[in-house]
Amino acid sequence: MIPATTPGRHPAPLSTWQHELAGAITDPDALARALGLDPGLFPAAGQASKLFRLRVPLSFVRRMRHGDPADPLLRQVMPLAAELVERPGFGSDPLAEHAAFKAPGLLQKYQGRALLIATGACAINCRYCFRREFPYSEQIGNDALGQALAAIAADPGIEEVILSGGDPLSLSDGRLRALTDLLAPIPHLRRLRVHTRLPVVLPSRVDAGLVRWLRELPWPVAVVLHVNHGNEIDDSVRAACASLRATGATLLNQAVLLRGINDSVTTLADLSQRLFEAGVVPYYLHLLDRVRGAAHFEVAEATAQQLIGSLAATLSGYLVPRLVREVPGGPAKITVPPQFPPWKM
Repeated sequence: MIPATTPGRHPAPLSTWQHELAGAITDPDALARALGLDPGLFPAAGQASKLFRLRVPLSFVRRMRHGDPADPLLRQVMPLAAELVERPGFGSDPLAEHAAFKAPGLLQKYQGRALLIATGACAINCRYCFRREFPYSEQIGNDALGQALAAIAADPGIEEVILSGGDPLSLSDGRLRALTDLLAPIPHLRRLRVHTRLPVVLPSRVDAGLVRWLRELPWPVAVVLHVNHGNEIDDSVRAACASLRATGATLLNQAVLLRGINDSVTTLADLSQRLFEAGVVPYYLHLLDRVRGAAHFEVAEATAQQLIGSLAATLSGYLVPRLVREVPGGPAKITVPPQFPPWKM
């Protein structure tokens, strides 16, 4: 239904971002050496990478601190021995998404919107990813897409489609346009949302073709980015965000609270301020989804409540993301209330 190439024609030449994506680092030892680190600092990294492959573009690696094995960007992607330890309560489908399929490739967890799995590909494999064991091969393909589109068209209660994956922006501009051209005739669709990390980890993805696609879409668009630490935002990311905003899209951010990466008031405040300066609204701060292999990232809920309370006491309200937990089968994401520091009346 969405052909990769036109029959009888040669494939289009790869663009700059596609070349960069093809050159991503996939070997833990190579990543360590690129940062001037001894690969021996990361025992069992190779074994963990066999279970969930390392993948990180060089543009993201360049923002890591050279010689620092605790760098917050490196910790998000480097496979660790801790991933191999089985922990009670952590599993392959922490959000019970298998029970939420409305059609192959189409998840509907909440009223009024549905999530379309556009691809299983990502530019970066974050170690805490709640879909690290997701059965993409069962949900991707023209047959699945046809059934998903039919389900959307048949349900007038679906007013918003969320393009997700994987990362939908790992698709070419032509494939994105073909997909949204198939959605455009559905009369009850009012909004499109795109969940993506590519403008952050691979800013060159926001090129003229992508901007043109976004600008020509027939619906209001929200682009939901995923930034966890202020060091992820450099001049190239700020430029990418400016280009996205110029299309008329609303930019939001969803972060995950991660132990040893962003679990301090200072780090979270810096993240919110840098996001807002880049034109991105700090929207959600997620408690960790309990996927197998990610237990070492978890921050206790009570600690998270204290962090968000202190953040609210530090920053203007529009800079404070909502602390949320996703509960399988719930009607919406559950807002976790802040625990404020003591104050004098």
